[in-house]
Amino acid sequence: MSFSYNEKFMRRAIELSELASLIKKTGGVFGAVVVQDGEIIGEGYNQVISQSDPTFHAEIEAIRNACKNVGAPHLKNAILYSSAECCPMCLCASYWAQVEHIFYGAHVEDALKYGEFKDVDFFKEMAKPKSERLIKMTEKLRPDAVDVWKRFSVMPDRARY
Repeated sequence: MSFSYNEKFMRRAIELSELASLIKKTGGVFGAVVVQDGEIIGEGYNQVISQSDPTFHAEIEAIRNACKNVGAPHLKNAILYSSAECCPMCLCASYWAQVEHIFYGAHVEDALKYGEFKDVDFFKEMAKPKSERLIKMTEKLRPDAVDVWKRFSVMPDRARY
């Protein structure tokens, strides 16, 4: 499916980025809106500083609001407009929410140059093998953890999404 760009939604995302960074000073220069059927169904702006929450990104808030508004964890035929290219967390959240298309303004390189946001480093870090990442990962108690997965897999009434 092809999605058409609508400038008013990108301008709203940029307005929200200005609200977050220059007016309310709640976090970085990030704003986002989720659009479905030509209507905004969720919006958000960065509140990492004001909420003391490293996950309080504009895109995450917009997706949460949109999902709540449609009453589902998936956003079929939805478009995400973001004032900046998504970080890995927000990009993955978009995949989880099944967003169909993302339009963005600034690049991760712009965020690095003008705001010292190192999202570009996170993309590089994610591409490395686990053994070479800055945050070390060690498997423990896998049989016990997998046992719960096995029991979950045969539940006829398990949560599916």
